[in-house]
Amino acid sequence: MKICVFCGSSAGFRPDYREAAVALGRAIAERGAALVYGGSKVGLMGAVADAALMAGGEVIGVIPTALRDKEIAHPGLTQLHVVASMHERKQMMADLSTGFVALPGGLGTLEELFEIWTWGQLGYHKKPVGLLDVANFYEKLDAFLDHTVEAGFVRAEHRDMLIVDDNPVTLLDRYENYQPVALAKWIGPTER
Repeated sequence: MKICVFCGSSAGFRPDYREAAVALGRAIAERGAALVYGGSKVGLMGAVADAALMAGGEVIGVIPTALRDKEIAHPGLTQLHVVASMHERKQMMADLSTGFVALPGGLGTLEELFEIWTWGQLGYHKKPVGLLDVANFYEKLDAFLDHTVEAGFVRAEHRDMLIVDDNPVTLLDRYENYQPVALAKWIGPTER
């Protein structure tokens, strides 16, 4: 198993965010899985990688050349892939991984989360996608996603593809029993 983690290159303002990144990195390594992530040594990205490494885990980073110096590439990874673009980064991370988790983060984290979830909705992959909801960071997003179903833009089955949990161990446990949705994406004019 290889778990891709999307998260901030910043640590955020609450210590809970960093603690959750450490707990997730450790949980990934302790179950014998590898961590795939954005390759940085700063912020939550560095925390999740350091924790996995300290627990004896394999850590694979993928970083674009343009961000190698800005995000400060982690020098101690099992593997570090330097790629040409963000598109290449996301594709390689997706190809390497068997599941995806979003920790707290900013626009890049959200963009990565929604893109990989959309790929699952479209049937491009059948891998679990989830949120580690640290200190209710994703609570309002979770409610908005329910609203997208109520408004008729997302099927309930596609909404349910996103696994939300506040505990890294139980989140990863749920990945082991994940069953992909076998349903067309499109909602016709009379379907709800």
